[in-house]
Amino acid sequence: MATGILRIQTFAARESAPMPGVTVQVTGDGFATSRVTDNGGSVADIQIEAPACSYSLDPNNTTVRPYAVCDLVAEKAGYRTVKIEGIQIFSGQVTLAPLEMIPADARVAEPDEPVVIPPHPLFAGGGGSGPAPAADPRVLPAVVIPKRITVHLGTPSSSAKNVTVSFRDYIANVASSEVYPTWPEQALRANIHCQISLALNRIYTEWYPSRGYNFNITNSTSYDQYYVHGRTVFDVMVNLTDDIFNTYVRKVGTVNPYYTEYCDGKSVSCPGLKQWGTVTLAEQGRNALSILKYYYGSNIEVVRTSNIASIPESYPGSPVRRGDRDPSVFTLQRQLNRITKDYPFLGLLNVDGIFGSQMEATVKRFQQQFNLSADGVVGRQTWYKISYIYVAVKDLAELTSEGETVSGVLSDGTWGGTTLRTGSTGGAVEQVQFWLNTISQYVSSIPSVTVDGVYGAGTAAAVRAFQQRYGLTVDGVVGETTWNAIYAQFRSIQVDNGIPNAYPGVPLREGDTGQNVRLIQFWMKIARTVYTGLNNPSVDGIFGPSTRRAVETFQRYFGLTDDGVVGRTTWNKMREVYTDIANDLLSSSLRPGEFPGTLRRGSSGRAVRELQYYLYLMHSYDSSIPSVTIDGQFGASTEAAVRAFQRVFGLTVDGVVGRATWDTLYAQVNRLRLSGPVVSLTRMDYPGTPLTVGSSGSAVLYYTTMLARIAYYYDDVTSPGILETYTDELAEDTRSLQALLGLPETGIVDADTWFAAEALSLDLMTNAISIGAIQQETGAIEGD
Repeated sequence: MATGILRIQTFAARESAPMPGVTVQVTGDGFATSRVTDNGGSVADIQIEAPACSYSLDPNNTTVRPYAVCDLVAEKAGYRTVKIEGIQIFSGQVTLAPLEMIPADARVAEPDEPVVIPPHPLFAGGGGSGPAPAADPRVLPAVVIPKRITVHLGTPSSSAKNVTVSFRDYIANVASSEVYPTWPEQALRANIHCQISLALNRIYTEWYPSRGYNFNITNSTSYDQYYVHGRTVFDVMVNLTDDIFNTYVRKVGTVNPYYTEYCDGKSVSCPGLKQWGTVTLAEQGRNALSILKYYYGSNIEVVRTSNIASIPESYPGSPVRRGDRDPSVFTLQRQLNRITKDYPFLGLLNVDGIFGSQMEATVKRFQQQFNLSADGVVGRQTWYKISYIYVAVKDLAELTSEGETVSGVLSDGTWGGTTLRTGSTGGAVEQVQFWLNTISQYVSSIPSVTVDGVYGAGTAAAVRAFQQRYGLTVDGVVGETTWNAIYAQFRSIQVDNGIPNAYPGVPLREGDTGQNVRLIQFWMKIARTVYTGLNNPSVDGIFGPSTRRAVETFQRYFGLTDDGVVGRTTWNKMREVYTDIANDLLSSSLRPGEFPGTLRRGSSGRAVRELQYYLYLMHSYDSSIPSVTIDGQFGASTEAAVRAFQRVFGLTVDGVVGRATWDTLYAQVNRLRLSGPVVSLTRMDYPGTPLTVGSSGSAVLYYTTMLARIAYYYDDVTSPGILETYTDELAEDTRSLQALLGLPETGIVDADTWFAAEALSLDLMTNAISIGAIQQETGAIEGD
């Protein structure tokens, strides 16, 4: 008989640390075994006999249960006993049992009752989803992948309890409860896309909270979809969920996640996806998107969003591997070092932004610990798993020593004017200790300190280590320079963002160095391409006299206080000017937001592009304002968007942009885009045939937009500007891009060049043209 694997790992709450020394007993039909978890919280895989795989691929099998069943008991002194009954083992598959060990004295509402996994609904009958809702009561401002979801374990009006779990754990659980892990991958992907989209629809429409319930979704298949709290899950479901958890199905031209109703198609029928039917379609060679379109129509798409609650930084777009040197490596090193505090066998890293052999080994150990392919490469699944565990270990103030608070009044980073040294006491000392303790979690050369408000030998040692690490005078004394440097580094770690687009928290001034300085120098250099009266600073990361003069000139030109210091207002104005230039919105005669004169249907030019850009941003915040194309032509669609905006904001609805409409639009965009909602970016599919000299149309326009963006950042890449016809000059510029990307320098945009350019362009857009805390949502995915 064939076999499957039961893989057991024990953790403290929310996978925040491994739990060694747990005795685990597994019993089944004719066998029993006992194991004790090691320092990684694991035991050796347990092989269990299971029925042949063919039974779980046969929709007409109603007599032979297609999986084996076993029970599990996990015990450790001082912790509550974990019991799971009815664990399902499929032939050739890995069943994961991640066991959360809760201290015996913890205040937990649930009694020590076993988790009972019922028979799989595809064998026992049932499953599927509830019928599509008749209407959406209200919607949230944007589609967000939540950190956690609250599930009501019963019908909406029943007295059943609520449980709040990780969104990814919820989806892996639903997938394990709804379909068989032995099915073809594309069938599983199609089903998981549906499960994600259905859950996000409930969250996006606030379906239950708007009706007075204190949960997001139920586990009743009469209303929602099947979820079994505490069940074991299948490894394949976890891996696929980790890959596509931030995707969802929607109809083309809409924002909301589509309510993807589904059923088994055998015992239950419905107008949506048929679970068994996905197997047949996958075996015919269809991919997940094709399967979804078969059931829901050709006007649906699968989109992936970077708007993920609590994830410190979104996946950079391409795998991070040995030899890489970029900000994403810094992010990974910081997060892995924090995780290593609870998983010490991973090994501390030097936070230097270089992906070397030591980091590769640490990544492999992380992947092995969390059931990922241990190749040492940080792809999408590994990236988000690192982020997930990082958030888990930082969130548990009640279970770890993290979460200190400070009683001082200096939490905004303002220098208080008093030099701190050995013997000093009070709130300012406490503040510095708090910041240093946070930094020490990421920079291994800086020791941790006790946050007690007393400047003793330990604090002085940590200050000296910080000064040594960051090139300051090593005296163990916190003057203004050291204070500001400590706070700046603390803020950098708090946002966990290697390319700082948001204001860094402290002003930049003469004498400062680093990436923040380099970024404002770059913005000013780009601003000078339109506003020739501005200075042209070197982009070297050193805030010297020439950079100060450039800042002063910039401030005078845009009506700011010309003090040569880049505070929040100057930073935001620099970013705004740069963003508008990068989108070809400004002429040398107009500043951002300056009224260009009345615009109406038939107008054209950069002023119309600026108008369309603002309307496009507004559409991302308010779907009642239709989306527009930024083409500089004031046509019917632009007029419709203007009328919708005027209607929303109580202006005269005439479709004409006079001063009142313009000023209201600019003020509203300026307020909203600094608050951080989602901006949707439309992607275009590869046209199917290469772009060569003589090609024309929207594909060339899209490609040259990507090329122009890349050329802003890479001096070796040249761009002719935004074109609609593929010229000889564009072919030569394409060769410069292909040289950068390591592709054959043909001057022809084949599929490899197109997709590589798109990945790099979107990465640059995500990391450097964001507005405030904007997170961007990329477009349709043609396959998985």
